[in-house]
Amino acid sequence: MKLPCQLIVWNVLPAIRAAIAEELINMGVSQLEAARLLEMTPSAISQYRTGKRGYRIVFEGEVKEAINRLAQDLKAGQVDDLASRICEICTQIREENQLGELCDTEA
Repeated sequence: MKLPCQLIVWNVLPAIRAAIAEELINMGVSQLEAARLLEMTPSAISQYRTGKRGYRIVFEGEVKEAINRLAQDLKAGQVDDLASRICEICTQIREENQLGELCDTEA
């Protein structure tokens, strides 16, 4: 049995980063700028976008809305603490008891 934190680190965090990167690109942000905003390399963004990196989880509902708001705030320069905002999304996933469903296992 994997611990919930293991599932988050191995599956959910990469998927959140990939979803934020995709939202930023959809908003017209370049891959280079998305990398800067997410404090990553441009190659990481490219790998997220092509599915070579990050587990492909499809977020829905309030979690998807939170990811979209974070992307909008990043684009507008209104994010002081990116790690805290991502932690809020992870907490939301756990509070809504979606971890097992998203990772296709028991959490």
